[in-house]
Amino acid sequence: MRNFVSPIIRARYWLAAGGIALILAGCAQLQYYFQAAQGQYALWSDARPIDDWLGDPATDPVLKARLEKALLIRRFAVRQLGLPDNASYKNYAALSRPFVLWNVVATPELSLRPIQWCFPIAGCVSYRGYYSKQDAMAYAAELRAEGDDVQVGGVPAYSTLGWFSDPLLSTFINYSDAELARMVFHELAHQVVYVAGDSQFNEAFATSVEEAGVHLWLDMYGSDAMRADYTRYSVRRQDFLALLVKQRKLLAANYARKASDKHKREEKARIFIALKADYVKLKESWGGYAGYDRWFAEPLTNAHLASVATYNDFLPGFRTLLEREKTFPRFYAAVRRLAAEPTSEREATLVQLGQPVSVNTAATVAIKPEAAPAAQ
Repeated sequence: MRNFVSPIIRARYWLAAGGIALILAGCAQLQYYFQAAQGQYALWSDARPIDDWLGDPATDPVLKARLEKALLIRRFAVRQLGLPDNASYKNYAALSRPFVLWNVVATPELSLRPIQWCFPIAGCVSYRGYYSKQDAMAYAAELRAEGDDVQVGGVPAYSTLGWFSDPLLSTFINYSDAELARMVFHELAHQVVYVAGDSQFNEAFATSVEEAGVHLWLDMYGSDAMRADYTRYSVRRQDFLALLVKQRKLLAANYARKASDKHKREEKARIFIALKADYVKLKESWGGYAGYDRWFAEPLTNAHLASVATYNDFLPGFRTLLEREKTFPRFYAAVRRLAAEPTSEREATLVQLGQPVSVNTAATVAIKPEAAPAAQ
């Protein structure tokens, strides 16, 4: 559910930026940068080249098979999708926790606009990541005490945008082949184009690459069963997204109306009750599939829905642009030109490209690289 529930933090060279942080930040901010630098360093310390894991007799055979598959996916990403051929995802680290990070997302009580945090180089983003769940929950408690709506979500992977060599992690190595490919494609896409301070642009672009990439991957390496499983996954994901978008629109209308805060709070509570009830019906239509239950682990808040726009509002526009450009190299060049435009202009372009919205575009677009050799 990473794509629109738990946003992935873009931790751009925490250690290299440490000196700047020491100068610019207050005590609380210094503590945050310290845990970030310490967490990133721990990942480097734990990571070993995949070849070392494969050559170690003590490595579990199941893990070896997953690492070999990850290398195949990595080569496919370079040769078929034109993604960066660097040291990312060529090392592996086994962590002793279920997620690499926990993201804190927050909004005001009667608003869907996420609170922004600004960092050196990465710019302003709508989440704050912690390598310790306890630290994330402590910060979330501070925000709640100030009256904000807050969500804490586990993150299986993140990108350092090419500044460092991102490792494969135990937090996602056992995903299905298609999900593992999706994760790698998405994170590598952030190394192609990244606009500081524009999470909506960055995440929608990376999501468009992962979608088209996974379909190509399944065409080349997937079985009928794998393709059927991924189709079911995609349908459930779109169903759930449609549910969130519906309730998000109702909340936005509620907060925009001329009414007292008391009445807005009452309507907010009613909308969240309806969201839970609608989700129960949706699960029944899926035959009881409970993959999104963890999204309801905490009481529902605005923060749960704030990220829906981050990953999806501009996605139809990127899908159309990818279809129009025909190849990944041409698509990336077009996205770079778009990224160079003022924010208002690129947003207007993406909105125009995205009309009419079609949630099935990714399943029908056939994109091929320019003269790329077959993956080995």
